[in-house]
Parts: sequence; structure tokens; C-alpha cells
Amino acid sequence: MIIYDLKCDKKHKFEGWFKDLAAFEQQKAQKLITCPLCGSSEVVMMPSTIAVMGKSRELKERKANLADVSPMKMLEMVHDFVSKNFDDVGERFAEVALKIHHGEEGKRNIRGVTTEKEEETLREAGVEFVKIPVPKFDS
Repeated sequence: MIIYDLKCDKKHKFEGWFKDLAAFEQQKAQKLITCPLCGSSEVVMMPSTIAVMGKSRELKERKANLADVSPMKMLEMVHDFVSKNFDDVGERFAEVALKIHHGEEGKRNIRGVTTEKEEETLREAGVEFVKIPVPKFDS
């Protein structure tokens, strides 16, 4: 069984359980996967933090492929994902993160920059965040 994190065209996030990738693709093509919030069948797969799998060739192939990725390439992939899936709030990161944390704004993925003092304030308020280094990529 594989658990995929999914997102509809209205940006609602949910998960789906599938036998394998082929089962997901087949159900998606037949528009059998729908958002539980709005009913949209326009869904895309997002990288998942949790995957439950049996021993299979697919899992072994994924592990082999990840073993070939350099740390710099992996970091580049993370940055690409974040830039495509997180709202850039720039220097307002701490302010927006606190508003989301207190329910003053809707939950969403955000990215931006903070000062050390702002990071301390976020930690004291119990706001979870992750700092990702910004490397200089060769063009």
C-alpha cells in the first residue's frame, strides 16, 4: 500500500491510499479520485512525508535512484519544490506565521526570511518552522 499526499486544483490537501503508482494513475485518468472538501477530480500528487509499502521492485528502484542524487542536487530539488508550493511572504514571514498560528489567517505553506529575534519569538509562541539554507547554484 502506498499513501500519496494529494492536492486538488483548489489547493485542498488530502491523502489517498493506492496499491501502487499504476493504480493511482488509472484512477486519476478515470476521474475516480475526488477531493473530499470540494469534489474536484483535478488532483495532483505531492511529495509525501509518509509512505507505507511492501517490499517491491518499485521501492528498491526509488531507493537506488535517491542514492545516486548528490546532496547539492537534493537541496536544489527541495528549493524547487518550496518555490512552487509555498507562498513567498518575504520579510513578513514571522508576522504571517504568527497570524496563521493564531487562526487569524488560513493555513497555508509560506516561505520567507526572518531575523534571529523573530525566530526566537516564533519558537516561544510554539510556531513550527524549518530553516533551509539557500545555496548558490551554478547556472
